[in-house]
Amino acid sequence: MHNAFRAVVFFLCVCVGLLPAHFGHGSERLLVFAAASTREAVLAITTQASRELGIPIVASFAASSALARQIEAGAPAHLYLSADVAWMDRLESIEAIAGETRHDLVRNRLVLIAPRATVSLIRQGLLTSSAALFTALGGGRLAIADPDAVPAGVYGRQALESLGLWDGIAGHLAPAANVRAALALVERGAAPLGLVYATDAKASANVVVVGRVPQDSHAPIVYPIALTKRGDADRRAHRLLQAFLAPSGRAVFTAHGFEPVQP
Repeated sequence: MHNAFRAVVFFLCVCVGLLPAHFGHGSERLLVFAAASTREAVLAITTQASRELGIPIVASFAASSALARQIEAGAPAHLYLSADVAWMDRLESIEAIAGETRHDLVRNRLVLIAPRATVSLIRQGLLTSSAALFTALGGGRLAIADPDAVPAGVYGRQALESLGLWDGIAGHLAPAANVRAALALVERGAAPLGLVYATDAKASANVVVVGRVPQDSHAPIVYPIALTKRGDADRRAHRLLQAFLAPSGRAVFTAHGFEPVQP
């Protein structure tokens, strides 16, 4: 009689979705933490994967540094896509990701952008001297992701230092929480110039590239991807990872301006 009662309770729980978490694991959503610069590509892949695999997927976008700290603090992410190798290294060193699932996915470039409405006023050669860059700012500030923590900003600072421009421009920055926030400042005309990824410029119709940052002026911009420890224990997350790594997944990134990782 007791077993029959338990069976009835179990059946009712299934009907109303009140099963404990370990019974409902198959219907639990997968959570992707991805660098802000990957938004369009990641949404395209996760939307398709959700339909094909029957997996509810939610993607959260922010600076790679902020996402890594959240994972370190125990955030329930299943997959992490970083715009920076160092933050992935940090998570791997504390075993917050499954190292054997880690792969370098794509690469990116840095560019200097200006609002489309004012591009006719911008001269070329802005990255050749701090005086030229300062003049182009016209009393405004250079939009850049936080150069002390956010990957795009860290790369940007490395480049400006390498090009001998940092000292002349460091006091005229508009640091942003992530690269898309820096892009938004330029889109709105709140900043006359900005340093963002080439993919960010491609994603916006309101900005124009006015300078390309030499790739040898900063560390390689590589995007590693990996499952977290939580994701490694979920076979659905492994299937999602493969959707990113498959040729079709990488092609989505290429379509959004990312570059393949060199062998």
